[in-house]
Amino acid sequence: MENRKILVETRELTKEFKTVSSAWSKSKGIVHAVTDVNLQIYEGETLGVVGESGCGKSTLGRLILRLLEPTRGSVLFDGQDLSQLKTEELRDMRMQMQMVFQDPYASLNPRLKIRDIVAEPLVTHHIVKSKEESTAIVEDLLRKCGIRPEFMYRYPHQFSGGQRQRVSIARALALNPRLIVCDEPVSALDVSIQSQILNLLGDLQAERNLTYIFISHDLSVVRYLSDRVCVMFLGKVCELGITREIYADPIHPYTRFLLDAVPVPDPERKKESKDMLTGEIPSPVNPPSGCYFRTRCPFATEHCAQEAPEMREVRPGRFVACHRADEV
Repeated sequence: MENRKILVETRELTKEFKTVSSAWSKSKGIVHAVTDVNLQIYEGETLGVVGESGCGKSTLGRLILRLLEPTRGSVLFDGQDLSQLKTEELRDMRMQMQMVFQDPYASLNPRLKIRDIVAEPLVTHHIVKSKEESTAIVEDLLRKCGIRPEFMYRYPHQFSGGQRQRVSIARALALNPRLIVCDEPVSALDVSIQSQILNLLGDLQAERNLTYIFISHDLSVVRYLSDRVCVMFLGKVCELGITREIYADPIHPYTRFLLDAVPVPDPERKKESKDMLTGEIPSPVNPPSGCYFRTRCPFATEHCAQEAPEMREVRPGRFVACHRADEV
């Protein structure tokens, strides 16, 4: 993996949101959505980002695309710092970065026909010179994504959820990007349709050498599609490494709890006792001192409360933020 080109790199990437006072509460605070995330994403790979709801997965994806401005830190795409780019330069760079959103029912404009939805990026970035040229490109994209080209003059409400997500993928491919952020693209779909969309993403990646950041809370889906996995808890990265190694031997306690919570369709294994997480998720407005996970960790010590663990390489290509990582 180290011999491959780094396409995306984040350095101390942090995003904080200020809370707004309401009629019930006058106090203001800061939501620590993403905190000091350092990642290197290689060209042609799929990096899965997993964690509980509210852990900052989607915020991280939007920060990487600069759909959100970071509070501090930076994102480098192909060696260029996105925060230093001017409006026109960022506009040109955006052609290489696209996103597939979670809800296919909300991400497509209901007033536009499918042809116009898929062709919109081509028109916005002045890629095509005529309507006939854009129509030909749309036909090819829809065909590759499993939608019959003659359906391009229909509206989104005339398609199923899986078909809409195929249209969203076709729109993301219109500018021939190098990076696609997939924000839970199959969570709103039936299981049978999920496999079709995942196979489509895999085929497109092999054909176009795409790089994916695949955000999901479904560990089974991430295991199927991802080359490496990034585990997040309360805005911080807990563990990062090759997918098969993390699933076979998780090191961080949070990663182990997540994997233990995955249902197993085996009657014999169902009888095995599993450790389950207890307590509530700490508030991102008032996170615990030291390690954010310590209030739910059965192995926490006083050291965990006093000092936050740093992300370090405990095995080749395996990074963990835990004081007791060397003991595992």
